[in-house]
Amino acid sequence: MNANAYVNDIKHKEDELAIQYLPAVKAMAFRLKERLPSSIDYMDLSAIGTEELIKLARRYDEDINDSFWGYAKKRVYGAMLDYLRSLDILSRASRKLVKAIDYAVEEYMLTHNEEPTDEELAEILGENVEKVHDARIASTIYTVMPLHDQLHVGDEGAALAQVEKEELIEVIKTVLSCYNEREQLIIQLYYFEELTLKEISNILNITESRISQIHKSVIHKIKESVGA
Repeated sequence: MNANAYVNDIKHKEDELAIQYLPAVKAMAFRLKERLPSSIDYMDLSAIGTEELIKLARRYDEDINDSFWGYAKKRVYGAMLDYLRSLDILSRASRKLVKAIDYAVEEYMLTHNEEPTDEELAEILGENVEKVHDARIASTIYTVMPLHDQLHVGDEGAALAQVEKEELIEVIKTVLSCYNEREQLIIQLYYFEELTLKEISNILNITESRISQIHKSVIHKIKESVGA
């Protein structure tokens, strides 16, 4: 049976359920794509989400879960994040380069009040421009991951793995309390409201570079606080 015949002759209520929530999956993929570099394809994210949605619809039990979308939403989003993880965006070598880039960007912004270009960074670090460009893309992709992922990436991951979840939560609270109200709001808007850097920039009238800098600073201080 071809695809058109399949759509025109739905035989299972599970497939009807999946089709009903396809627009929600596409909206989720589009929203995630807005926070990612242009190299990541919206269609890939949408396809991964749709595939997961169909699987979930076919094994959904309404006697156990009242709301299908309530049951499926986190799993669909998780499938999209798993796809991003599968790209192997941060190899061991690029993690070291990302660290060096983050430090160089911070130093550069102290005197220039703006982020350096890839070419300027390559000159500062004595690196190939293409490698710098790829590392910055990898770093940008990783910022859409949950905080847990970001804290466990890199050589510090082993140290952080030994920290109990409750202790880590307290560390995060303590670190955030060191930031002013505006900076705390940036973290809240980015991680919990899932706004893009551009949207936060428009709301708070602050540059995207500064938002990115605050975000990286928070991650660094959390790692530092647990001795990573």
